[in-house]
Amino acid sequence: MEYRMEHDSMGDVRVPADRYWGAQTQRSFENFPIGQGREPMPPEIIHAFGILKKAAALTNARLCPAAMTAEKCSAICAAADEIISGKLADHFPLVVWQTGSGTQTNMNANEVIANRGNELAGRRLLHPNDDVNRSQSSNDTFPTALHIAAVCALEDGVLPALTELVDSLKRLEAENEGVIKAGRTHLQDATPISFPQEISGWRSSLERDAELIRLALPPLRELALGGTAVGTGLNAPAGFAEEVAAEISRLTGKDFRSAPNKFHALTSRDELVFAHGALQALAGDLMKLANDIRWLGSGPRNGLGELFLPENEPGSSIMPGKVNPTQCEALTMIAVQVMANGAGIGFAASQGNFELNVFLPVLAHEFLQSARLLAEGMRSFRLRCADGIRANREKMVENLRRSLMLVTALSPTIGYEAAAETAKLAHREDLTLREACLRLGCLTGEQFDALFHPEEMV
Repeated sequence: MEYRMEHDSMGDVRVPADRYWGAQTQRSFENFPIGQGREPMPPEIIHAFGILKKAAALTNARLCPAAMTAEKCSAICAAADEIISGKLADHFPLVVWQTGSGTQTNMNANEVIANRGNELAGRRLLHPNDDVNRSQSSNDTFPTALHIAAVCALEDGVLPALTELVDSLKRLEAENEGVIKAGRTHLQDATPISFPQEISGWRSSLERDAELIRLALPPLRELALGGTAVGTGLNAPAGFAEEVAAEISRLTGKDFRSAPNKFHALTSRDELVFAHGALQALAGDLMKLANDIRWLGSGPRNGLGELFLPENEPGSSIMPGKVNPTQCEALTMIAVQVMANGAGIGFAASQGNFELNVFLPVLAHEFLQSARLLAEGMRSFRLRCADGIRANREKMVENLRRSLMLVTALSPTIGYEAAAETAKLAHREDLTLREACLRLGCLTGEQFDALFHPEEMV
């Protein structure tokens, strides 16, 4: 491999000749060989850095044109565009497990943009600190990148996938209008419910989760950029914070604004905790949805058997013909991971000391992993499970007719204790409720038939 020499405030560093990063990136690469190749800085963060560096250059060109000339601004924007497009992904080698402020990833972006911009300009035009990082600090750029990435992940990933899953459940509701089945509480038989009513509980839970996620978005739209090192705005021109937030909004097509208190914006990560709480609520509801569906589809002969689930792949290496609810299992594992990430995010967010939180990379890693897993998991579950679910209506009727809790329809007439005695006798001697009621003399056959209408119990 060929190398070139790069320089920073600590001296010269040898860097691979075919890479745009510079001395500070190389130092981080050598000093933090933790998870290299396995746990890189999330690509969503790199993408967000491309956006904010371009926005900062455009804002600086308006506010301090003597320092940020049109030529410099053009070179920075061109290189930043290549980062945004993903073209320069191979030039961001750093891992999550680095400095807690994310300084080295900020410098990675500065160095790549400077070196690529210089290449495009055909001369040494840009300095990574003086030009690309002008009016900025790692302490305000990384929180800004984190909020940009979080908003994009929620709006462009989680919410669309969630809406698609809700639409799939709406279709399943409509297809099964009028289908009555046994309800279940405590994993035991309960009074009847219509299948659309049961589905509506799943759907409504997911719709509420979408509301909670949208409620969490406004605080994430507030950006720390312009606070610089400790929140005072040192070395940033007047109006920079507000204008750069507006520029980021224009570049992303999303509504961002300058955080009103930069001291809060640099040290507190409460917005991220709140937003991830909404993701955990979604994870909990997806866990219930997937568990309900795989229980209702259990069998095919020795389970509840009330749903037919899509059969996607063989389920056993030893039992021929076995097919398992694998999409449900994947979704429940995702839910567990999201809940675990919530613990990490809560702990990390509590570690804002004085003017800075220095757990930013792990916060980014866990939040964005949760958002990505939920979006991809819901889409896979919808396509490969929910869209293909069919009700086993015959089995639903059979299970409903065998449910002892249909006796609840009789209790207003014969009383709670007589109804309980009827149910216990039917269970003990494997009788129908009608047979048990007649044996106890609670009702005549005609009276029973007049009262017993499961379809009217929903």
